[in-house]
Amino acid sequence: MKSQQKYPQGFSLECFPPRTAEGSDKLNQVIDELSVLNPEYISVTYGAGGTTQEKTLETVTHIQQNTRFDAVPHLTCIGATKDSIRALLKTYQDLGIKRIVALRGDMPSGMMDPGEFKYAADLIAFIRQETGDQFTLEVAAYPETHPQARNCDQGIKHFKHKVDQGADAAITQYFFNADSYFYFIDSCEKAGIDLPIVPGIMPITNYEQLIRFSAMCGAEVPRWLKCRLESFDEDTASLRAFGQDYVTRLCQRLLDNGAPGLHFYSMNKTQPTLDIVRDLNWRNDNMQL
Repeated sequence: MKSQQKYPQGFSLECFPPRTAEGSDKLNQVIDELSVLNPEYISVTYGAGGTTQEKTLETVTHIQQNTRFDAVPHLTCIGATKDSIRALLKTYQDLGIKRIVALRGDMPSGMMDPGEFKYAADLIAFIRQETGDQFTLEVAAYPETHPQARNCDQGIKHFKHKVDQGADAAITQYFFNADSYFYFIDSCEKAGIDLPIVPGIMPITNYEQLIRFSAMCGAEVPRWLKCRLESFDEDTASLRAFGQDYVTRLCQRLLDNGAPGLHFYSMNKTQPTLDIVRDLNWRNDNMQL
């Protein structure tokens, strides 16, 4: 993990674009309440095949123009055309966006042709070709191996290809075993990959939701942890208390061993992220806790 220890430890948040006016009001409140953490940026997700493109743009615009935080749009390329990506990049340039999370995205149900971009690496190369160094480009990393990779070595190879196309930093899929992150970083170092790889953190608040999300994205919930969470049954208060303690310990171990910060999947909620950060023996100089 020596390569990661040279990077400053930052803090960032992810939210998803609300679909209703009520959801927008709630997200605005969440951003306001989490402002005490002074995140480096707030990223906004983008649905499969660009299904939430309009809502993503609305949310990014609101954050960029009405808060003191940098908005960072996710940009997926499956099903997109070069013209559509080019137009979106121009929009983001005009908004003053400085950073983009460049992703392949999931193939929408029923779609057979991925379009003009087959992989995230293709999107990254295109953005660099069109805009040079105007954007800081974040990419996805998979400590437990990309779900579609045949093995770990192939996963590292594909990750390195993305980096070589012009990625500046990476955010990992969430995980619950710190050793998987440490081993991944060691593998990246051996492959000559040198950029900040920030752990993605998912608070534990709902067992069924967690299992469903993890199955969709290929994140592993260790069997012992799954059994422990199941044992709380309908005692949601105890499950959340246990989840907060476990994820806080995970975050502390990551930070203590040199991880370059944390990226929280907020799920448009305030308290889970706030509670974890408050319990950490770590403070960003700009945090107001």
